[in-house]
Amino acid sequence: MSGKIWFVGAGPGDPDLLTVKGRGLIEEAGAILFAGSLVDRAATLFAPQGCEIRDSKDMTLEEMTAWLIDQAGRHATVVRLQTGDPGLYGALIEMTRPLTAAGVDWAVVPGVSSAMAAMAAAGETLTLPEVTQTVILTRVAGRTPMPPGEDLESLAAHGATLCIYLSITLLHKVQEALLAAGWSEDAPILVVQKASWPGEEKIVRGTLKDIKRKCQDEKIASQAMIVASPTLGAADWADLARSKLYDPTFTHRFRRASE
Repeated sequence: MSGKIWFVGAGPGDPDLLTVKGRGLIEEAGAILFAGSLVDRAATLFAPQGCEIRDSKDMTLEEMTAWLIDQAGRHATVVRLQTGDPGLYGALIEMTRPLTAAGVDWAVVPGVSSAMAAMAAAGETLTLPEVTQTVILTRVAGRTPMPPGEDLESLAAHGATLCIYLSITLLHKVQEALLAAGWSEDAPILVVQKASWPGEEKIVRGTLKDIKRKCQDEKIASQAMIVASPTLGAADWADLARSKLYDPTFTHRFRRASE
């Protein structure tokens, strides 16, 4: 048998945020390799009886690809269940290159990223007309260095929405970079830990000056999304620029403007 390996985005944690396609593949899978350190095990509850389920948190890349290739020789459908979206900080290409070299068929099913889940949990928006129309998904340099020109200070200089992954333990570096880029100490900052996880989600709002202390008070030290954006708190602003698409004075191909 020559099976197919599916890289399925499990989303931010709530099993209900799996896509319909992703859940369907889990329900028919003969084997599932899931990221146990990040993906709520409840996501594997959709697996059929007899499905071989393996947690990858103690495996190397080579061990994971060897396991997937072996299972593809036994089952028609094999699922690699990854947190969020497989293409974002998911080592996707590192895993698919050996599969391609071995002649194993594979495909990707996208998932909801924690950046979107965090903003949804907080009731915030990533973009606003005439405020920012740009979203930057990034991280702070740690053991993985940043490429030239992608340091946080340079990106923050754009003044756009910053969704900062994998950096909650480096929050002091986030503060330093944004201040150096010209952001005010009073700039609003949002931190959401385990966005969408039933019973475990934490939402912390603060400013660039006090967000680290507030996160320490809440004992948030892992699995958290940091968002710095000029859109934060817009629900309470006195005035907003209107979206042209829904403005009655704006004509587009589906509606004529009113007088």
